[in-house]
Amino acid sequence: MTAVDTPALLSWFDRAGRPLPWRGPDVSAWEILLCEIMSQQTPVARVEPVWRAWLEKWPGPAELAAAPTAEVIRMWGKLGYPRRALRLRECALVVVEQHGGEVPTDVDELLGLPGVGDYTARAVACFAHGQRVPVVDTNVRRVVARAVGGAAEAGPPSTRRDLSAVDALLPAGRERAVAFSVALMELGALVCTARSPRCEDCPLAPSCAWLAAGRPEWDGPRRRTQTFAGTDRQVRGLLLDVLRDGDGTAGRDRLDAVWPDPAQRGRALDSLVADGLMVRTGDVYSLPG
Repeated sequence: MTAVDTPALLSWFDRAGRPLPWRGPDVSAWEILLCEIMSQQTPVARVEPVWRAWLEKWPGPAELAAAPTAEVIRMWGKLGYPRRALRLRECALVVVEQHGGEVPTDVDELLGLPGVGDYTARAVACFAHGQRVPVVDTNVRRVVARAVGGAAEAGPPSTRRDLSAVDALLPAGRERAVAFSVALMELGALVCTARSPRCEDCPLAPSCAWLAAGRPEWDGPRRRTQTFAGTDRQVRGLLLDVLRDGDGTAGRDRLDAVWPDPAQRGRALDSLVADGLMVRTGDVYSLPG
């Protein structure tokens, strides 16, 4: 297996890493957990102002657990996938009631929190608690596929295989392993990007297997590009905005004006009610209490 030049990677990160607020020395495990859940499928630039606003309003899990559900949905704004807001409040309740208000340190315990999946559990264990555990997201998979595997893309994800591949690359010490994980992820976000990798700026270029092979094209199955316009996701967002931007209540007539397709509109409304993001009383919809 091709090794990753850890000193070169860490030196690059010291120079080029973004000064994101959740990377500060005094950031709590709860603040990192909040960031990780908000950042799921959402660009960092959109997350930062919402993250700051949430922490100003609800500094810790106890404050969020006591917050009205409607206010939590409002504060989520336009981050997308608003069910995450509900899961965060549920997560805060579990942290308070089952863990004494402290975010667990163990990966298995973290996986027991609402809204916390495999990546998020390891990210919190690593970045918040300094544990030497592999952290694998899309960016990390791509960097490892190129620098180590010599392939343009990582191919279909496999949790066991991906974790094993990254675990084999981690430096021995905990502190160095955490720094390595942050830097590897940042490299994929800023330099070893999916569409326009800047190999000339990459600290791993001298040892990169993909670059050495002449940057061969990917010959495996390609991921479908996700669209947004016209999808049920877009309609759900538009309908929820009517309640979130108003007094929290709207009749069917106001909601009908949001989207012309009655079948899709009805399907979106039904799913919002099923997800607990809206409550229906006759022809009136409202944010949950």
